[in-house]
Amino acid sequence: MGRAGFNRKTALATATMTLAAEAPDLDVFTGFGGRVFGFAHHRGFTHSFLGLIPVCAVVVGIIYLLWLMRGRVTRNPDLPPRWGLLFLFAYTAGLSHILLDYTNGYGVRPFWPFWEKWYSGDIVFIAEPLLWIALTAGLVLPGFFALIGQEVGDRRPGLRGRMAAILALAAMVLLWGVRDFEHRRALAALRARTYESADALRVGAYPTYVNPFTWYGVVETRDFFALTEVDSLRPEVDPRAKMEILYKPEETSITLAAKRSYLGRVYLDWAAFPITETTTRPDGGWIVEFHDLRFEGPLRVGGRHPLAAGVSLNREGKVQAEFMGPVPQPAPD
Repeated sequence: MGRAGFNRKTALATATMTLAAEAPDLDVFTGFGGRVFGFAHHRGFTHSFLGLIPVCAVVVGIIYLLWLMRGRVTRNPDLPPRWGLLFLFAYTAGLSHILLDYTNGYGVRPFWPFWEKWYSGDIVFIAEPLLWIALTAGLVLPGFFALIGQEVGDRRPGLRGRMAAILALAAMVLLWGVRDFEHRRALAALRARTYESADALRVGAYPTYVNPFTWYGVVETRDFFALTEVDSLRPEVDPRAKMEILYKPEETSITLAAKRSYLGRVYLDWAAFPITETTTRPDGGWIVEFHDLRFEGPLRVGGRHPLAAGVSLNREGKVQAEFMGPVPQPAPD
C-alpha cells in the first residue's frame, strides 16, 4: 500500500503503515493472562473500528519519536512528514488488517464493543499461498529490475515499485473475487440436496489448503451435522467423497452448566458450528469439550480437534477448570 502511492504524499508513510498494519496483533499479549483469557480477547479490541484509533495513535507517536531521534531527517528533504495524514494512513493500514482477517474462516469483531458479533468471509485459507506469491512478487520484482537497470547504467532517482505494488493489490482483489464466486457456488451446491432425507437448516463452505476449487462443507440439519467435500467447479457435492454424519448430543444439566461457564459463553459466541463431547472423569466428574466443525476438515490432524476447548466439572456439576489446549486453568469465580 505504501509503494502503491501513499509514500508519495508524505514522508514516513511506508514505515508508519507497515507498523500500523501489524499493530492489531498486539492482542497476542493477552495470552499472558492464560490461554482461555487470550482466546476470549483475540481479535477483539485491537481488531475493531474503534480500537484502531488508540492503536494507530500509538504507532504514529512511535514514528514521531524515532523521527526526533534521527534529527528530523527523512530520505527526501522535499517531502516532509504530515502527521495528520500519517494517522489517516495508519488507520487505513489497520483497516486492511481487519479486512484480511475477515476473509478467512476465523473471523473478526469489527464493531466491538457496541456489537460483539463475529463476521467471517470464509473465502481464503488461514495461510493463503497464492496471496503470498502475489504480494511477495510486488515487493521483490522492483528491486530485481532495479539491479538490472544499474547493470545497464539506468540510475534514475526516485521512488520505485509503484506499478508492481498496484498490480499486487489488484491480484489480491482478483483472487478474492474468484474465491468469493466459487464460495457462493459451493454454498448453493450444499443447499441443493438433502442429507439422510433431511433438509439443511444451515450450511457453511470453507477453503482447503491444496485445491482452491475444493471446499470443506458443513451442513446442519435438525438432528445431525453432515461433513463433506464440495467441488465448486461443477458445482456439486462430490459423490465420491466420504460424508461424515455427527449426531447432535443430548442436552443435559452437565452440558448446560458447561455452556454457561465463562469459556462456554466465549466459545459459543465465536463458533459457527459448535458441538460438544462429554466424557466421565475417574472421580465421577465430567469433561465437556467444545469443537467448531468448520475447522475439523481443513485443520484436523489425526484424532486431535483443532481449536478445541473444554470445561471440567465435579460430580455436583460445578465448573472447576477450563482449558484451551492440554493445560487447564482454574475457572473464574
